[in-house]
Amino acid sequence: MLLPVYSYKINEEYLDYEFTSIGPKGSIKKVVRFAQIRKNVFNVAFGDLEKETGDINDISVTNNNDSRKVLMTVAAIIHDFLLRYPEASIMALGSTESRTRLYRIGIINYWNLINPEFEILGFKNNRWEVFQFKNTYDAFLIQRK
Repeated sequence: MLLPVYSYKINEEYLDYEFTSIGPKGSIKKVVRFAQIRKNVFNVAFGDLEKETGDINDISVTNNNDSRKVLMTVAAIIHDFLLRYPEASIMALGSTESRTRLYRIGIINYWNLINPEFEILGFKNNRWEVFQFKNTYDAFLIQRK
């Protein structure tokens, strides 16, 4: 099943990905940025691009009626990143508790697409465990199987 995603641009190091959300609020530039935090472990940051600073605003709520397409684009970018860096693990933590919950819901909803290729761990009670649908988590770790 192919799900709709926005096309995106990638920088030379494959660490910054940009795409544009299009909806009733207009065209809004989005950025997905990977930052190495340990050997083969990268944090993923996602949000609106602040034109003046080049920073990511990860707390803005766009409400552009395309949240599913935006999340699927971020998932496609993570997939692309892990194809380019197959030994890498990606840590994902929402900027708010509700965003972390949204990531969990996305993992559950698309589990049949994710599970054959990726291992997902959840961070709970100061330790990593294999992702379980019934549990809530503070962060996620994604890696190729």
